[in-house]
Amino acid sequence: MTSAASASNSDLPNPGHLHIVIPDSLIQHLWTSLLLAFLSLTFLAYTYTSTYWRRTRSTSKLSTMTDAPSIAAAEVAATTKPIPPPGQVRVSKILIHPIKSCRGVSVPSANYTAEGIENDRIWCIIDAKAVKVITAREISKMVLIEPTIEENDILKISFPEESGIAPVSVPIHPAEDVLNKWKVFSKTIALWPGVDVDGYVCEAVSGPRGTVSLALSKFLEKPVHLVLKGPIARKIDPTETHPDLDTTTKFQDGYPLLVLSEESTGSVDEYTQKHIGTQGISESWKTDKVTIERPNIVFSGGGPFAEDDWEEISLGSASAPTISLVSKCTRCLLPNVSPETGVRDNAVPFKVLMKFRTGIDPNHKLKPCVGCNAVPSASGTVKVGDWVYVKKMFAGP
Repeated sequence: MTSAASASNSDLPNPGHLHIVIPDSLIQHLWTSLLLAFLSLTFLAYTYTSTYWRRTRSTSKLSTMTDAPSIAAAEVAATTKPIPPPGQVRVSKILIHPIKSCRGVSVPSANYTAEGIENDRIWCIIDAKAVKVITAREISKMVLIEPTIEENDILKISFPEESGIAPVSVPIHPAEDVLNKWKVFSKTIALWPGVDVDGYVCEAVSGPRGTVSLALSKFLEKPVHLVLKGPIARKIDPTETHPDLDTTTKFQDGYPLLVLSEESTGSVDEYTQKHIGTQGISESWKTDKVTIERPNIVFSGGGPFAEDDWEEISLGSASAPTISLVSKCTRCLLPNVSPETGVRDNAVPFKVLMKFRTGIDPNHKLKPCVGCNAVPSASGTVKVGDWVYVKKMFAGP
């Protein structure tokens, strides 16, 4: 009896604790209800928010469409700099570089076409073995080779006196029967990787065959040829601001013309003077002046880097052919080569330009830029002293 009573008492609930037993089915039902409630609230919130923003965007879009002309006009007015008035900017210098990477010729006037200034970079020097254009980037003393345009349609090529090499001359416009005797490269000369051009190996006006190549090879200390650009058109690349460019050029790096302001060079020189002894800028720059080489047309009166903002100009009169400034000119180490000595400076101007002239070209933000590449719309003539008529400015910050 005693054991039976004990067993019976153990099955009774403890009066000090309350035990609630909830079936598993009820727990599952509660969780399902909570989940459905959460999903319903989420859907309602999404529907309300989506409707609100659709209405807001619709109203905003309608307002923007209504105000678009005035907003656009305000933006242009705020970002486009004023056009320099006629009589402010002049052409101060004109340079022709007959042979690519060799010394330029300063002239009082020049004719130009859509391909560039007459006789500018229509010759180049090529590696005789590699059949590749060479420049002062590779052989800096090329800048000491001095071409001059003679009155009798002759290009005279002179070398430094200490070289002991006699001048040689080639015809500027050789007759067809003369060209037929010259060796021709039919679009097999490498100008840049992926860019091949054609040309004729030039022979001297007088003297034995190969005289020109021998003289240049002796000075440059490697087998080379002087090449005249052939008739096969070399198309230029479109730019971001001028995607429809449709013209050709000769042996220029990229575009028919390079324009630059005197004040831009002056600004680079001023920076250089302030940082002598730092950034690798030597003490010699206390007396030396910075020159930015290779432009065709130099301006004065617009201020430092004024050309950055010009999109279209005319030279001499407002009715002269329009010249479009199609891109900024990115700079390499070539301007570091002194045109007087043929020696490359370690810092100036490239390292100087890297300090304050990067980020100018949106497609080459890490490269320094000075001057602008330009394309004439038609043939014309430019003279030193001509007024520069700025027809259109770039809209920008």
